[in-house]
Amino acid sequence: MLNRLLKKKGGFTLIELMIVVAIIGILAAIAIPNFIRFQAKSKQSEAKTNLKAIFTAQKAFFGEKDKYVTDFTVIGFDPEPGNRYNYTINGACLTPVAVTARTASTGCIGQDSARFTTAPAGNGSTIPGTAMGVEPGVTSCPNCEFRAGAVGNVDNDPAGDSWIITSINTGITLTGTCGVDSTTLGGGEPGNIYNDVSCK
Repeated sequence: MLNRLLKKKGGFTLIELMIVVAIIGILAAIAIPNFIRFQAKSKQSEAKTNLKAIFTAQKAFFGEKDKYVTDFTVIGFDPEPGNRYNYTINGACLTPVAVTARTASTGCIGQDSARFTTAPAGNGSTIPGTAMGVEPGVTSCPNCEFRAGAVGNVDNDPAGDSWIITSINTGITLTGTCGVDSTTLGGGEPGNIYNDVSCK
């Protein structure tokens, strides 16, 4: 009897193994897209954090000089090397540049070319209004408002994830948005013009 029990060392059958593999495949099919989306959303925090830093620096400068500027050097903004996003105060900025070759005085800081060699397509990167340094319709103080933007690629498609922040207290209405929660943006709040995570 003891010999018979010792001899009967059963393993998994082929059916059991196939069921386990099928279950793992189903779980992977559900989990991987959600993980990729979560990873892309975490990359968006760079844009939100840096736009808030630009806003704070501009407000501090305004408190001293009673005006805003389009020069990143003046307000002391310089993102860490390896930045995924292009930052601008005065217009489109979609060119990767070496960290050592940044021209922050032009109101444009390109993404780090050492890590990101291809510029995003800039879908939705148009920032509402005309010039970002001088806002339209402001007559009493030509530099009393500003808007800054960030465009970068958070996934593998050519479209760029686009963000904006403004100093206008009454807020602005975003047009042509895709995949964002609201089309109304309040002053000092980073807003997603084109969400590269949910727009395909």
